[in-house]
Amino acid sequence: MWNSDPDRRRFLKTLGAGAACVALSPADRAEAARLLAAGAFESADAALAWHKAPCRYCGTGCGVEVGVREGQVVSVRGDEKAPVNKGLLCVKGYHLPGMLYGEDRLRHPQLRRNGKLERISWDEAFDLIAKEFGGALEEHGPESVAVYGSGQWTIFDGYAALKWVKGGMRSNNLDPNARLCMASAVMGFMTQFESDEPMGCYDDFELADDFVLWGNNMAEMHPVLFSRILEHKRENPNVRIVDLATRRTPTSNYADLYVEFRPGTDLAIANGILHLLLKKGTIDRKFVRENVVFKRGIEDLDTIGYGCEGDQAEQYTFKDQAQASSLEELEEFLADYTPERVSEISGVPKAHIDALARIYGDLGRGTVSLWCMGVNQHVRGTWMNNLINDLHLITGKISRPGSNPLSLTGQPSACGTAREVGTLSNRLPADMLVTVDEHRAKTEDIWGLEPGTIPAKPGYHAVDMFRALSRGDIKAMWIQTTNPWVSLPNLHRFERKPGDGRFVVVSDIYPTPTTDVADLILPSAAWVEREGMFGNTERRTQHWDKLVEPPGEAKEDAWQIVEVARRMGMEHLFPWATEEDGDWHEPMFEEYRRFTLGVGKDLASYEQLRKARGLRWPVVEGKETRYRYAAGHDPYVKKKEGVHFYKAKKNGEKAAFWLRPYHPPAEVPDAEYPFWLCTGRVLEHWHTGSMTRRVKELHQAMPEAYVEVNRADAVELGVQDGQVVRVVGRRGSIDLPARIDGRGATPRGSLFIPFFDESVLVNELTLDAMDNISKEPDYKKSAVRLELVSS
Repeated sequence: MWNSDPDRRRFLKTLGAGAACVALSPADRAEAARLLAAGAFESADAALAWHKAPCRYCGTGCGVEVGVREGQVVSVRGDEKAPVNKGLLCVKGYHLPGMLYGEDRLRHPQLRRNGKLERISWDEAFDLIAKEFGGALEEHGPESVAVYGSGQWTIFDGYAALKWVKGGMRSNNLDPNARLCMASAVMGFMTQFESDEPMGCYDDFELADDFVLWGNNMAEMHPVLFSRILEHKRENPNVRIVDLATRRTPTSNYADLYVEFRPGTDLAIANGILHLLLKKGTIDRKFVRENVVFKRGIEDLDTIGYGCEGDQAEQYTFKDQAQASSLEELEEFLADYTPERVSEISGVPKAHIDALARIYGDLGRGTVSLWCMGVNQHVRGTWMNNLINDLHLITGKISRPGSNPLSLTGQPSACGTAREVGTLSNRLPADMLVTVDEHRAKTEDIWGLEPGTIPAKPGYHAVDMFRALSRGDIKAMWIQTTNPWVSLPNLHRFERKPGDGRFVVVSDIYPTPTTDVADLILPSAAWVEREGMFGNTERRTQHWDKLVEPPGEAKEDAWQIVEVARRMGMEHLFPWATEEDGDWHEPMFEEYRRFTLGVGKDLASYEQLRKARGLRWPVVEGKETRYRYAAGHDPYVKKKEGVHFYKAKKNGEKAAFWLRPYHPPAEVPDAEYPFWLCTGRVLEHWHTGSMTRRVKELHQAMPEAYVEVNRADAVELGVQDGQVVRVVGRRGSIDLPARIDGRGATPRGSLFIPFFDESVLVNELTLDAMDNISKEPDYKKSAVRLELVSS
């Protein structure tokens, strides 16, 4: 088992260094294993002081031990006491120190005057921000200011921003970059369980019989977790892995069944599985009767739109409307989703649809569904989240050890900060919403504010926020810990012009295309250069101490916000934050924790988290919860067996099963643009590459972006491997080398480009179409053509 065998953990460590054995050639795998066995990625220097911390990168939440000597981080090693990874790290984790020490770290505040950056003091910077935001509030009102944050914010950063924006400036224009990656998962859970985040946990990787991966390349994107699945399968040969995808990836190589489908047709496939489950009677009717209600929403395509045409292209505010449905209506609804029709829509053989139905319908085997960006970055991402959850609800395979839907996350605190703290334009802490009177009143009470301080109208979501900035409706914006001028879709739309009358502040650790357009640049402390907390995919809150000083004058993001609030006369919001290096983190966290207690979101205390390797909420009487809503596991469930969806008050404490139809993508290939374009990540780099591209070993392993081309398409077009080609879409074009028969393999008519390379902005090609409920953009389905570049 994962927790019990040191030799097996050593094997897995070898497997996971850079997902060394998942994504590399056999020769490279052997060399990686040799280096790891020799300890090449770790330091044996006994003089180092070792401290615990979570990894800075993805939402897995691996524990690392950080080796400090003479005020610098000089080494890391996997933390064998950490339950997430038991000493295993991926290649990015093993090279964590490098992200702190790039030569071009931002060290001092800089103001752009007459097109040139000038160094200024922190007092000047804080005073200027207070003046610009205060002036915008006075002249144009709360809707003219905005803060764009991140799933990389610590809990302290996010809470400071939430309190300042919504309680101080009385604006709901606060949104994180998590809107671009996890918002559809949020709305999936909220519309069905009235509470965000998964009911299962990573323990399922050692307990399930079947793993169904919906558009999720775990081998590269979540290699440590995938290694746990592979080890479980090695020990239990009857374990099965199904990879549903639009292109072959390293994950596909380990799948028992690879199911390739046309982009955007996963909605039809999920409905086709449901069709067969009901037809064959392989559903858990008792579970459904006791725990489920049925719902339908607006389904007309013309009414919903895609958020990128007509008036919706300026502001997309579509709101779904629920109505009651039934199991009988579901059977009628699914009648059209026969294997024959679904196969025609999706290109998936009928036998594969039947195989998926048999997996979900085998009530004697545990099934875990896993997904990430492939499902979430989708014009009907919330619907697709609903349908995956539906598959588990209709079969009763939910809130049980080894049987759960588990949405994976891409950022270290997309869950702990963006989702739990509530740094989204419509949210407050612990699942509360600005649109609900009681939720605003509770927040105002905890914050000691006058009733009516927090507005009831949601603010701009991420894409509309930048549309409003481009229009000039937003006059002052502060961007922290994210790089939107690389990551936003349809980038050309957001180009800034000198003297546009807007004031943009950017806090970051390195120069980026986003700092290039900023009026004021602030240097931030990174990772263990400050105290922090993250919350990972499995509801685990993790704390770390400040271990080293940041370079130059860099400061913690939360403290930057506190200082500006003080200068705007809002010091009452942060009464315990009087000195930068003072003991203000604990009282800030304990105030935030008040929101979570007694409502099924209970966080452990600050002291508990300082001592532990993270704890999974709800934490009641010092004990964490593995499975939410499950009798015998969740302290809020009082029944002796089964489940109780106690957060779903509007539905009589039952989960909502949503009927959701198939809709086509917003843009599809045609004669002029005959290729699908999908964007995504690669093993070596994380997000826009602003940190990992400054790590020598990672940059050398993957120095530039490329376009993945199917060999038959390449032959037809006369494209050679490594040849520079031009990818042209309706919104722009980029030149980059072609890759044929590389790590991934696209089907005919499809291209793939990773987005880590700021010198090749693939999001100049992507469409800013959005999910109708979550308002998350669809980065996976644009139409382009491929051209040869004349030398």
